[in-house]
Amino acid sequence: MQLPMVMMRDILLKTMFRKTTETATETAQALCLPVQITQELIDLARDQRLLEATGTLGPTQSNEMGYQLTDAGKARALDALAQSEYFGAMPVPLKIYDQQVKRQSIRNIQVTRAQLTQAMGDLILPDSLLDHLGPAVSAGRSILMYGPPGNGKSAISNGIRKALGDHIFVPRAIEYSGQVITLFDPIIHTEVISEPEDASRLRRPRRFDARYVKCERPTVVTGGELSLSMLDLVYNSTARTYQAPLQMKSTGGIFIVDDLGRQAEPPQALINRWIVPLEESKDILGLQSGEKFEVPFDTLVIFSTNFHPNEIFDKAALRRIFFKILIDGPSQQDFLKIFALIARKKGMPLDERALIYLLKEKYPQIDNVYANYQPAFLIDQMIAICDFEGLPYQMTPDLIDRAWDNLFVRETEIAH
Repeated sequence: MQLPMVMMRDILLKTMFRKTTETATETAQALCLPVQITQELIDLARDQRLLEATGTLGPTQSNEMGYQLTDAGKARALDALAQSEYFGAMPVPLKIYDQQVKRQSIRNIQVTRAQLTQAMGDLILPDSLLDHLGPAVSAGRSILMYGPPGNGKSAISNGIRKALGDHIFVPRAIEYSGQVITLFDPIIHTEVISEPEDASRLRRPRRFDARYVKCERPTVVTGGELSLSMLDLVYNSTARTYQAPLQMKSTGGIFIVDDLGRQAEPPQALINRWIVPLEESKDILGLQSGEKFEVPFDTLVIFSTNFHPNEIFDKAALRRIFFKILIDGPSQQDFLKIFALIARKKGMPLDERALIYLLKEKYPQIDNVYANYQPAFLIDQMIAICDFEGLPYQMTPDLIDRAWDNLFVRETEIAH
C-alpha cells in the first residue's frame, strides 16, 4: 500500500467510528480495500487492543465475525479525527498516483480526422481548421484558440472533449507527507457505472483498485470567474484536509479557459502561473506548512479568447503555448450550409428570395463578415416573430429585416 501503517490504522478506526461498520466486508467496502488487507488492519488493531471481536453475526451476515471499537479504540479514533476528519476510502500515495497518470496520459491518445469530425457533430468546419486542430489534440499540448466572438470556440472545445472518448481511473483521494488531498469530484468526474457488486463477488479479487473511480476523461471549464487562487490547494480548516485544485482534477482530460481576457487576473499573470506545468508536465503545490511538492500535470489546456494574442501576451508567453489556432468566421458558402442545416432542424422552410435579400442587402452593411452564431440567431428571431403574429414558419425579406434589427445594437446617443 506504501501508506504509513499508523495512518491506515487510524483511517480504519475513524471509518468504523463514523460509519459504524461491524464486519470486515462492510469495512472493506467503506475503505475501498480488498477484504484480506482490511482483515490484516483489523487484526493489527486487535493486537493493539483498539478493536475487539463481538462474535459471528448470524447466517444473514454470512457467519462473519463482528468487531467493535474498545474504549481505547474510541479514544484513538476521536484523537485521530481531531487531527483530520478524513475517513472512508484509503488514499493513494502520490508516487503511485504519478505512475497511474503516466499509464493513462492524455498524450497517449491518438485522434484521427474521422474521430474529430464525428465528435464535432453538426459543426461545419473547414478542412484547413481540422488540419491544425487534429495534430494539436493528438499531441495533448496546450492550445490557444483565438478569433472574433460567435464562431464556435466553446463548441469546438466541447467537440475535442467528445473526441477523446475513453475512460480513466481517478483516485478518490491521494496522500502526501501524511496529508490527505481529496481528488474525485462528482461535479467534474462522470463515473462509468458498471454492473452492481453482489455479496458473493465482494470476496473475489476486484478488476481494478476500488480506491479509484472509473470515469470519463474529465473536462474543467472556467471563464471570467477564474482566479489564481483556484489553481492552489484548498485547505478545509474544519476537516483539516485538502481539496485538489481545478487543474489537478482535470488530470487526464481537458482544462478549458474560456473568455480569456475577461478574468480579474490579467492573462499574462495566468500564463505565468502555467509556465512550469506547460513546459515540464508537472505542477508545484504548497501545504499550509509552506512545504512545496510536485504533482503530475497531464491535461490538455485550451485557452479561448476573442482578443488578438499579441494584445494580451508577450512573446515569451506565446512561445510556451504549443499550438495557436485562428477560429475565424465562415465563408459565404459555409454560412449557407450552416443556415440550411439549422433551418431544417428548426422546421423553418428556406426561401431563395429571402436568402438573396439577406446576402445582397444586409451583409454588405457589415462588410460581408459572417459568424457561425448568426444563422441560429436569425432563424430563432423569425420563429419568435411568426409565433407572435400567428403565422406559419416562413422566411421573407420583411422578417429578415425584423430579425436583423436584433442582431446588433443601434449606434445612437442615449440621454442620461
